[in-house]
Amino acid sequence: MRDRLTDSALDQLFRTARTYNAFDGEVPDATLHQLYDLLKFGPTEANTTPARIVFVKSAEAKAKLGPALSEGNYTKTMDAPVVAIVGYDMRFYDKLPVLFPHTDAKAWFEHRDPDNLAWVAMRSSALQTAYLILAARSLGLDCGPMSGFDNAKVDAAFFAGTSIRSNILVNLGAGDPASIFPRSPRLGFDEACRIE
Repeated sequence: MRDRLTDSALDQLFRTARTYNAFDGEVPDATLHQLYDLLKFGPTEANTTPARIVFVKSAEAKAKLGPALSEGNYTKTMDAPVVAIVGYDMRFYDKLPVLFPHTDAKAWFEHRDPDNLAWVAMRSSALQTAYLILAARSLGLDCGPMSGFDNAKVDAAFFAGTSIRSNILVNLGAGDPASIFPRSPRLGFDEACRIE
């Protein structure tokens, strides 16, 4: 086994990390590059890496995003320094000759039913969203992931004319501790797991 992370690192990634509803501060572009350079190494099905991310920072980009947000998510998203729109590319298989070069993995996917392709792409992009959250936390950022938005409006505003579809939004910045609720309960091991 490798050395385990310190308790401080585990706290930052999991135990004391929270989902924030208000953010402050700035997120430099260099930090977003570092974030991607970490998350890209997380495993996905056949290294498909279907996630495509738009980091929304500018007032113009936020104005495009705003109409797609649910009422409860509008203010916190507009006020966040950065909003990551994590989408999935329905033509992810076009990159497989580079991403999975030791066999013809493109042939595994390119003729599949679109519903099946969407499932593959959405599942792996959801994994990549989890890696994004952990990468952000490891770089000292706080996160506010959410699904309360109109996907069709986001797709029209940010992915029109492409094979990319939106999946999840993640607000990024310095979380305001006053914006969080008491931590909700989690299931214990025996309620959620079994060892066979």
